[in-house]
Amino acid sequence: MAGSSGKLRLGVNIDHVATVRNARGSMWPEPLRAALLAEAAGADGITAHLREDRRHIRDADIEALMAGIGIPLNFECAATAEMQMLILKHQPHAVCLVPEKREERTTEGGLDVASDQNRLGDFVAPLREAGIRVSMFIAHDPRQIEASARIGAAVVELHAGLYSELHAEGRFEAADAELAALRRGAALAHKRGLEVHVGHGLTYDNVAPVAAISQVMELNIGHFLIGEAIFVGLEEAIAEMRRRMDLARAGA
Repeated sequence: MAGSSGKLRLGVNIDHVATVRNARGSMWPEPLRAALLAEAAGADGITAHLREDRRHIRDADIEALMAGIGIPLNFECAATAEMQMLILKHQPHAVCLVPEKREERTTEGGLDVASDQNRLGDFVAPLREAGIRVSMFIAHDPRQIEASARIGAAVVELHAGLYSELHAEGRFEAADAELAALRRGAALAHKRGLEVHVGHGLTYDNVAPVAAISQVMELNIGHFLIGEAIFVGLEEAIAEMRRRMDLARAGA
């Protein structure tokens, strides 16, 4: 399913630059510096997840990113009153709402929009009025896609975690089945007028089939790129990811 006329965008998540910084309680490495390097390397956007417990990105990082980068900031957060206030204060280009458990290492699954439509609809409404694009981080479940459209989201980001895990474990038949489900989810979301993004767990080895899904307009990748940057530098890591994405999108 290659051949979209639109460029496939790459959003770079810089959370784990802040994780390294916070491990020593120091000022380095700076998330803003990573964001600027990503921008110079061709990233189309920066993602930063401000968690309730501030385990990596902090409020001051959001302020620095808003003031310092020239590409869109995707403010990732849970749908809480505190985060709604901060979103309306900072007015980022986009917001991606995610489920959040304090004990989890990383976001473990998608939002259950279908079971929480009224609350999430109320959360989204003032953001839409402020001109902020809202994305729902969900599984490829048709119920969640339909519910996201009903509450007025502009975007859905499909969770690629299971596909990525199955691929990494060498369970390629199961990974292919999960990829097919992602394709169906992307097609349904597009049909419902939602822009489609995909994220979580994407690497050099598994990105091509996802990048080739024609309805997908953006991939959000963080942990792998920050890890690869330890060995080759952030600019080279991003450039290689961009190369693989572009080749897959072109049907090469």
